[in-house]
Formats: sequence, structure tokens, C-alpha cells
Amino acid sequence: MTEIEIGRGKRGRRTYSLDDIAVVPSRRTRDPEEVSVAWQIDAYHFDIPLIAAPMDSVMSPASAIAFGRLGGLPVLDLEGLWTRYEDPEPLLAEIATLDPVRTTTRMQEIYSADIRPDLVTERVRQIREAGVTVAGALSPQRTQQFWKTVVDAGVDLFVIRGATVSAEHVSSRAEPLNLKRFIYELDVPVIVGGAAGYSAALHLMRTGAAGVLVGFGGGAAHTTRRALGIHVPMASAIADVAAARRDYLDESGGRYVHVIADGGVGTSGDIVKAIACGADAVMLGAALARATDAPGRGTHWGQEAHHPRLPRGERVKVGGTAPLEEILFGPSRSADGTTNLVGALRHAMATTGYSDPKEFQRVEVVVAPYQRS
Repeated sequence: MTEIEIGRGKRGRRTYSLDDIAVVPSRRTRDPEEVSVAWQIDAYHFDIPLIAAPMDSVMSPASAIAFGRLGGLPVLDLEGLWTRYEDPEPLLAEIATLDPVRTTTRMQEIYSADIRPDLVTERVRQIREAGVTVAGALSPQRTQQFWKTVVDAGVDLFVIRGATVSAEHVSSRAEPLNLKRFIYELDVPVIVGGAAGYSAALHLMRTGAAGVLVGFGGGAAHTTRRALGIHVPMASAIADVAAARRDYLDESGGRYVHVIADGGVGTSGDIVKAIACGADAVMLGAALARATDAPGRGTHWGQEAHHPRLPRGERVKVGGTAPLEEILFGPSRSADGTTNLVGALRHAMATTGYSDPKEFQRVEVVVAPYQRS
């Protein structure tokens, strides 16, 4: 790919965000009712290719059960308030109403409580007994400490999620997590990420992961670009990781690793374009935090917002658009792409003539930067 000269001593590759591209209609259209938006990873089938992000503003045990019953894959943050406190509801209410000046400091205090293994077990049990697929997330730093508790609790899918996750972490102070050995010894499928480029994703695929999360610092509640100067636009990141999936498919003799867009996917149009760029499924944070029945009560934040030493996120106001079911399936009461996410995806696929998300990855796209008013 052609590089651009930034200055005499530095060149850079031109990359694209989801706002920079658009999907092109084809010669064929299709009845929306004949379009399938189902997704399957390992032995687990889902009616919609949507994953709820492991964030306290998005997922509680109750909202995880609701999301699972609606056909998606809920992921509970096993380092969040629900595994630190017996009843975190008063704290969730407090975070939603905090003065912006002291939000970060107070959240650091709240999240300084220890993670309790008994609560990890209890939250997983609660979701499992409701009859939905159970997925729990830990950061790479906490995986060594709590993985056995999580697996013994009965998760169906294990998510290792961080701002960036590599298959080769170098440390002289402690033995790093050996992802390849860890995944090989585990009895449940593992989704791991984030990754933001071809090489990093290819190495993660070689660890045996069932899925790779794509994204770095692009979410609505992230300040990673401001704090660290690191950011990769999502359209290019997804396309690069999809290329790694294709090459790994050949290298491994047919092993397919799912590509999951994670971050910067806030509207139905973003979901459409993420899949068009090569994603098999999309992990949603802010889009689901807008639900009137979301735990964040109209606010949204991630783990980066309360990091004890270097916060790289913030609590943001997202408002309450509609109940969760309406967010996913409508009917829409606005034209801004924040409700009826699944209906919009189905309509976009029908308009371009594709019958399922895997086919839709072949749709033509153009570079057409969107000018927001």
C-alpha cells in the first residue's frame, strides 16, 4: 500500500475509519425476510452477529440474560463492580450522577475493591441458570489469577480483552501469560484481543484463539489517542485482520478464526460497514449503553476510565434512546442509526443482494468520507 511522506524522516500508511467508507449497492436486491444475520462461533449459535461489550455500563447479570434471550452473545466484565460488590446498584447510580470534575478519582476509589472469586462464581451461575450462553471477560493481567475460578464456574466462552493484547509480551519482572499454552490447555473457546494490525492478529490466531477482537482506542469512552497517541482507524484495522484470517486459513489447513470488530461501532451503519470490511461479528458498547434499561443509566465507561495509574478513558453521557429490545429490533423512532440495529443490517444486506454476513463481506466499498452536520 502506498505510503505518504509525513516529513523527510517519516512516512506513514493512509488508513480509513468507518466514517471514511460506504457500501455500494449491487445489481441484485433481496427480500429482507430472506436474509439471515445468524452467527456461529465454535459450537455456539447466535441469531444476531452482535456481542455485548464487557463494561459495567452495558452488562449486568440481568442485562446479560436479556441480551442472550434476544439472540446475542453477552459478555460480563469479571473485573467489574458485579464481582467486587454484593450489590453494586447504588454505586452504578452514583457513577451516573458524579460531577465530571471528580468522576475519575471517585471511580478509581470504587474500583479499588478486591475482586471476589465467590462473586465471579455466583454471577456466572446466575446467567447460566437463565439458559443463555455464558461468556466472561478478564484482562490479560488478571487471567493468570482468576482463569480457573472462571472456568470452574462454567463459562461457555472465555474472553481475554485488553486495550491491546499480544501473543508475545516481554517482561523481566513477572512470567507473562503464555497465550498459546493457556488456550491449548483450556476446555472452552477463547476470544482474545484487541489487535489492530495484520501481524499482531496473525500471531494471536496462531495461539489457537477461536476469535480475535479488532480495535484500539476507538470507543466512545476511550481517550487512548489523547493519552498515549495510539489509535488505528477501524475500517483499515478490520480489513488488515481479515487478511490475516484468510492467510491463517491457508497456513493452518482450514482453521477459521472469527474477526470481531470492537470499538468505534456506534450506529447501525457502522455495524454494516464493519461486516463489509470483513468482520464476522461486532462487539457493542455505547450502542447498547444507550438502552433505557442499561446498567449505566444513560452514561458509559470502560475499564480504562478507572485505571489506578494512567486512566485512558472517561465516563460519557450517552442518554437513553429506547429499551434494549427496541435498540436491537425496533421499531425505530429516530433516523440516526441508534435503534433497530439488526433491522438496519438486514435491510443493508437485502439492498445489496447478499443473504448472510459471510457473503456480505464480499460487498464493494468505496472511500467516501462522511461529512457530519
